Amino acid sequence: MLILTRKIDEEIKIDSDITIKVLSISEGQVKIGISAPDKVTILRGEIYQNVKQETIEAVQKSIDKPRDLTKLKVNNIRKLNNEA
Repeated sequence: MLILTRKIDEEIKIDSDITIKVLSISEGQVKIGISAPDKVTILRGEIYQNVKQETIEAVQKSIDKPRDLTKLKVNNIRKLNNEA
């Protein structure tokens, strides 16, 4: 882990297209701004962990109980369209 000390308005650059800027510091809270290309997903750590856990649970559920996809409405509509 790289540890850096920054003051308000100072930046950290990651590659040439990601910038992290310290916006304010007060009462144990640091506000940062992140500038990155649209293709880069930026999530708070706790949100990332929740998404990761929900994905693991969804995959496990689909492995434990395979679903009969022929009963889904989308497949029924496709079947009707093919018969017409």
